[in-house]
Amino acid sequence: MHRTTLPMKSVATSWTMMPSPMLPIPLPSSLNNISTHNSSLCCAFKDLDLSNQRGTSLLCAARRQIRYQDGDEDRDEEYGHNEEIAKLEFYSQSAKGEALLVHALVDQEEVDVLIFKGFSSCLSYSTSSDPTRSILPARAVIMSIDRIKGPFNPSNIEYLEMGVTWEEFKTKLLSN
Repeated sequence: MHRTTLPMKSVATSWTMMPSPMLPIPLPSSLNNISTHNSSLCCAFKDLDLSNQRGTSLLCAARRQIRYQDGDEDRDEEYGHNEEIAKLEFYSQSAKGEALLVHALVDQEEVDVLIFKGFSSCLSYSTSSDPTRSILPARAVIMSIDRIKGPFNPSNIEYLEMGVTWEEFKTKLLSN
């Protein structure tokens, strides 16, 4: 580390520019191609001796999450995107004080999904942490939809309408 003193017109203060230390930092092989930038620290010191202080370095790099492993790609293609759930999520964004309880069949298994303010959550199994992935696969069949007063309180569900089929819901509410 070298020290550069810049002349200043102030009587009591001198500015010192200290470049950041270059420390060898082990990186995972996936981060080898990330460009890093060295920066300099410029600050005022008044009779302060930093010769015994240790420098620290901060490495900032963009981090991307791996969404799917190679074996998952085939499964995701057959999983597909459910357009009906996407329409219900869009509807729920504008439906003030209303939540939707969707009853569907996925591979002859009953699945319940709660949709509120544009977000959906599966009540029958764990919800995927990937927000781009549809809550239900494309092959799911919506059996009925319950319109309930939101926000959802499982101990006191107030139904606005029960057992609405997908076709009724689509013609009556989504057409508005």
